Amino acid sequence: MVSHPQPSDRSPLAHRPASVTSRSTGTRRHRTTRSHAGGSSYRPQNEFPNFAQTGDVDIIVNADGQERRYMLHRLILAQNSGFFEAGTSEDWSKAQSRGQGTGVGSGNTLGSIGEDEETGREQGRPTFPAAQGGRFIWRYELDWGNRDEEVPMLVQKQTQPTMFGGDQYQPPPVPNKPAAPSHGFLKSMSNFSAMQSASHIVKPNLPNHTDSDIIRDYDNLFRIFYNYAPALDAVNIAESYIQCKSLLTLADMYDALEVVGPRIDHHLLQFQGRLWKQIAKYPPSYLKLGYLARSKVIFAEALVHVVGQWPSGSNQLKHTVPPDVLEVIEDKVDDLHDLKIRAEAKLFRLTLTTSRGERITPTNGYMDWLALSLFRQWLAENTTPPPPPIPKTPESGRIHHAQHPPVSSGTLFRLLGTGGSSYLARDELKRFLKLRPEDSSRDTLKKFERRIEEIKSLAKEYVRPLNKSYLELDLGRDGGGLGYLTCTKIDDGDYPWD
Repeated sequence: MVSHPQPSDRSPLAHRPASVTSRSTGTRRHRTTRSHAGGSSYRPQNEFPNFAQTGDVDIIVNADGQERRYMLHRLILAQNSGFFEAGTSEDWSKAQSRGQGTGVGSGNTLGSIGEDEETGREQGRPTFPAAQGGRFIWRYELDWGNRDEEVPMLVQKQTQPTMFGGDQYQPPPVPNKPAAPSHGFLKSMSNFSAMQSASHIVKPNLPNHTDSDIIRDYDNLFRIFYNYAPALDAVNIAESYIQCKSLLTLADMYDALEVVGPRIDHHLLQFQGRLWKQIAKYPPSYLKLGYLARSKVIFAEALVHVVGQWPSGSNQLKHTVPPDVLEVIEDKVDDLHDLKIRAEAKLFRLTLTTSRGERITPTNGYMDWLALSLFRQWLAENTTPPPPPIPKTPESGRIHHAQHPPVSSGTLFRLLGTGGSSYLARDELKRFLKLRPEDSSRDTLKKFERRIEEIKSLAKEYVRPLNKSYLELDLGRDGGGLGYLTCTKIDDGDYPWD
C-alpha cells in the first residue's frame, strides 16, 4: 500500500474549498493593481498639456517668473508646424548628431534607440534626443537671447545623462534660431540647413507686450495644435486684436499660420459690427492681420479702406507687408483712379438738348446754357485744388481772400449720387439768378430748377458705379462720414496667398 502525505495544518489554504481559494486569490490580485499616488502602480497624466505616457517632445517655456512645461507629440507638432517638422526630422537630428557629437545613429528607429543610447553612454558621449521609455524625447527650451532686441525662441537642447541614468539639460554651443525674415514677415522654416549658424529675430512692436503674454501665446499655440479653442478676449475687441496679432506673429515664427489663421478668423468674426468699425478706424493694421490670418473677409474689408484712403496709409504698409500685397493695393488704386477719371470726363461733357435734338448753346437756350454753366462751375470748384495764394506785396497790405478747398472725392461723388437738394439747392439757385434782376422772376426760377434737376439726374447715373460699397460696414445714406470711395471690389484672384 502506498501512503500519501497529508497536507500540513499550518498551510492557510489546506482546508478551503476551491471556489474560496480562487476568489481569495483574485481579490489579492485586484488589490495589487489599485492606483495610489506615488505608488509603484501610479499612472502619470496622459492628456493635454502633459502626455507623460505617449509624448515625445518636451517643451519648457520660462517667462515672467513662471515655468510652463509641455510633453507633446512629435506627430501632432510636425503636422501643424513646419518648424517642428524640420527640427524633429531624421535629417536634422543626423545633422545635430554630426555637428554636436551626439549619439543618434543613422537610423532613427525604435529598435535602435537602446543601442544608440547604450553606445553613447559607454563612449562617454551625450545622447540626443534622449531615450525614455522606449522612445526618443526631443527637448526644447525658450531661449531669450538679447531680451531688448530679440524675440525669445524655442531651441533644441542636448541631454546629458547623469550618474543616476537621468537626463540633465545642457545647452548646445550655438542656439538654433531661424534666420531673420525679410519684409517684416517671418518666412517658412522648412529649410533647416540655414539654421546651422546663430541669428536673431527682431522683436516686433506689440503694444503692452509682457512676458506673461508670451506664456499665453505659447499656450494658445499648442492648444490650437490639439484642436482646443484659444483663450482670447471675447468682450474687448481692442484687447482681442492685440492678442490675435501676437499669436499670429508667434505662429509665423513657427510656420503654423495655416493652422492658427482660421482660428483667429473665426474668433474675430464673432464681433461682427464692432469688428467692421474697428477696421474702418485702423485699416492698415487689420490688413496686415487679415493677411497673416489668411482671412478673406477681414483682408477684403481692410483693403477697401486702404485703397480708398491711399496714399495716406502707405507709410504703415510699404516696409511691413510683402511685395505681393503692395502690388494688389497699387493695382486697385489704379483701377479706382481710372474709374474716377472716366466719371469726371462724363460729368464735364454732360449737356442738354433742345426739343429738336440740338445741343444747348447761348443762342438756342440761354437759361438752359446758364444751368449747365452753373453745374460745371460747381463741379470744377470741387474737383480742382484752389490756386496758390498770391504773394503779399507792400501795396496789398494784409488783405487776403481765403480759398475754400474742394470736398473729398468720396463726398463729392456721394453728393452727385444723392442729387436732390444735397447740392445746388433752391436758395443757391435764387442767389444766382438775382445777379441778373431780369432773370429773377418766379417762372424763370421754376424753369431753371427743372433744368438743374435734369442735369442732376444725368450726373447721378454717371457716378452710380462709384457709389457702390463693397464693405460689410453699414455706411447709411451719408456714407458713414467717410471722405473716400468704397467701391473697390475684391475678386477671388486678388488674395495674395492664393
